[in-house]
Amino acid sequence: MTNIKQYQATRWSLEKLIAAPSGEPVETLQNELETLTVKMEAFRPKLTPEISEADFIELLIMIEALSEVAYRLGAYGSLWFAEDTQDQTALAFMGKMEEELMVIQNRTLFVELWWKGLDDSVVERLSAHAGKLEYYLEKMRLYRDHSLLESEEKIINLKNVNGSNALITLYDMITNKFVFELTVDGEQKKLTRDELTAYVRSSSPEMRAAAYQELYRVYAQQDAVLTQIYIHRVRDWANENMTLRHYESPISVRNLHNDISDEVINTLLNVCAEQSQTFQKYFKLKAGWLGIDKLRRYDLYAPLNHKSNRKIEYADAIDMVLDSFQQFSPEVAKQAKRVFDDNHIDAEIRPGKRGGAFCASVLPQATPWVLVNYTGEPNQVATLAHELGHAVHAMLAENHSLLTFHSALPLAETASVFAEMLLTDRLLDETEDPNERRNLLQTAVDDSYATVMRQAYFVLFEREAHRLIAEGKTMDELNQHYMDNLLAQFGDSMDISDDFKREWIVIPHIYHTPFYCYAYSFGKLLALSLYKQYKNEGTSFTPKFIKILSYGGSAKPNHILTEAGIDMSNPDFWRGGFEVIQNMIDELSRT
Repeated sequence: MTNIKQYQATRWSLEKLIAAPSGEPVETLQNELETLTVKMEAFRPKLTPEISEADFIELLIMIEALSEVAYRLGAYGSLWFAEDTQDQTALAFMGKMEEELMVIQNRTLFVELWWKGLDDSVVERLSAHAGKLEYYLEKMRLYRDHSLLESEEKIINLKNVNGSNALITLYDMITNKFVFELTVDGEQKKLTRDELTAYVRSSSPEMRAAAYQELYRVYAQQDAVLTQIYIHRVRDWANENMTLRHYESPISVRNLHNDISDEVINTLLNVCAEQSQTFQKYFKLKAGWLGIDKLRRYDLYAPLNHKSNRKIEYADAIDMVLDSFQQFSPEVAKQAKRVFDDNHIDAEIRPGKRGGAFCASVLPQATPWVLVNYTGEPNQVATLAHELGHAVHAMLAENHSLLTFHSALPLAETASVFAEMLLTDRLLDETEDPNERRNLLQTAVDDSYATVMRQAYFVLFEREAHRLIAEGKTMDELNQHYMDNLLAQFGDSMDISDDFKREWIVIPHIYHTPFYCYAYSFGKLLALSLYKQYKNEGTSFTPKFIKILSYGGSAKPNHILTEAGIDMSNPDFWRGGFEVIQNMIDELSRT
């Protein structure tokens, strides 16, 4: 790869979205949004079953144009806020855009409701002229049995801006303001959450415990408020989706959004629960390797090599990731490098910045924006590879419409997890040091636990939490339920201290996007299957994988996977992913 030592962990640039957050750049977009909305409102009389194909095509062009402007304004607000969740100007901009876009959504809502209400024969006639938007229109029809009257839909949109959306903003503002204190080498440090959680992988048992204890100590100071935010989030979800829209279950809402059946997701979660023994056996082995009788939950990510506390410079991490991509496909590496060349990555650590990591793919023609909090730990290199995998997925699908290039959430994890595996294999190939190989394999298995089992059990917790909240249960009862969830997950392989009972309140996805987390389990097990094919087929596999990614969200997940020879309704397919994990554990046992 080209030497890229010049890249530093800096703040990203949002100029490709909007040149500036005020003045002419924003006003131009707002005026364009209003012009398109008025034009669409004037189109309403034409929305009859007899609409001509020419008029229908014109309508689709308007929808795309309006959506692009709305995406620019909305994404700028959320990305600016992610830079600093305490920045009042960013918060005000985000709130203003949410309000304005909600008004536009209500003014144009009639188009979506018209389409959902058409007879199948009319839909078939018009869809034949939809081109790249055919699946977009097909997916919209999935919601026809759960749609309400236009006046009711408008009320819900109004409610969401200052209701559930506001709750999530409050959660972010409260939790991203937290400051954690930890004594390191005799010095008491003030840390962000990402800096703190780096120490859960410390070689020191005392440091690992202290990091977790500090995390939950700080969150415990606001646990009643954070729990109440969650309770209201869940009640709002139930009131809208169960009472008004008549979904079969709370998780069915997410499943329909992903266009995957309840049966498939139940199969996935059941197999994960069935296979919990795979990791329980691993944790018992790990305790023996560490020379202790039983792991504490504090020790889950303990390194096997007690001398391994190395840091990896940011520029070196970029080199490692891009070179791994290059070995798989020069095209994949080229696309990933765009993120750095366009200054679309925010990697520095700073107070108030949103924790964790994500990739925001906003527009097909715009390089995605990636946020990480790079602290230099080896696992952070994998995080970088993961988020760049997301970015590559979006860029490979950039020939699709704005309305179809975003993949369904479960498939969205395919490239990211595959990217992590490319990195791990590259590092394994480069070292003959037994200790280093041991560390790499252990990290891969630990990450497989975190991506598959941990995420599946979050969703199993959510399913029960939604039921318990409907029954009026308290914070203490939710905490006890979470402890029961942990005991079922770990069995007798681990001692779990009482402070982990509130772990669920530190998981943003549970608040932001209910039932999101099974996408990680789905994506990891799918990627393991695909990676196994890659190892068997070599370079001939690469075009097949790129084709899967290039679909984006332009076809049903089942269509994309069936074409790749995968039957996601078969429990043995999911069990196959656990076989790959077991093989990694077996190899680790031999090192």
